[in-house]
Amino acid sequence: MQYEYAVIDEISKRLAGPLPGRDAQYRMATLRRIEDINRLGGVPDYAKVACVLHLLHWEHGAWRTLLIQRTSNPRDRHAGQISFPGGRHEEHDGSLEQVALRETEEEVGIPASSIRIIGRLTDLYIPVSNYLVHPFVGVLENPVCFIPQPGEVDEIIRPPMRAFYDEDNRKRTDVHIAQGLLLKDVPHFAVDNRVVWGATAMILNEFVELFPEGLD
Repeated sequence: MQYEYAVIDEISKRLAGPLPGRDAQYRMATLRRIEDINRLGGVPDYAKVACVLHLLHWEHGAWRTLLIQRTSNPRDRHAGQISFPGGRHEEHDGSLEQVALRETEEEVGIPASSIRIIGRLTDLYIPVSNYLVHPFVGVLENPVCFIPQPGEVDEIIRPPMRAFYDEDNRKRTDVHIAQGLLLKDVPHFAVDNRVVWGATAMILNEFVELFPEGLD
């Protein structure tokens, strides 16, 4: 796997410094989410903890991230959506970093030994599921086979990061969610004929604003 390590070093340095933060995230947030956060006045003490991984990897001459298409599960408030690999903190996990690595291995088959965590972005509260999400950024250092977790992951998606820097891919649309609800005028990234919205789009936008010159 050949790529320019200087890019990863620079990303790591910026992740260790001041982050664009929630202002950058909220530029890709729905009006409903902003209203919910304002109503709550912040993150409630009873919020559950989850972690996700924005995994950078070099393939076919481009930096890519790794996303999953979630299965249609009536128990999952985010069923069918595009998301990062990740999940909730379990008692045996230890550090938050371990949550992101464990869930990535379970959902897409990448062993933790193949991933180097280089930093983290601003945590993000998701009112509808009551999770405080901690986004980590990692780099895939060894070639691997991607294996979707049966019953949890319909498809693994690896779009080039340049797609999230293209202003033509920033759009708005109406989105149908669980319980037959319709969200109007949802900001999203239109990538690979998919709608990447919600927390995933918010996290990606913070990364884009952290590294505005692009990776390629």
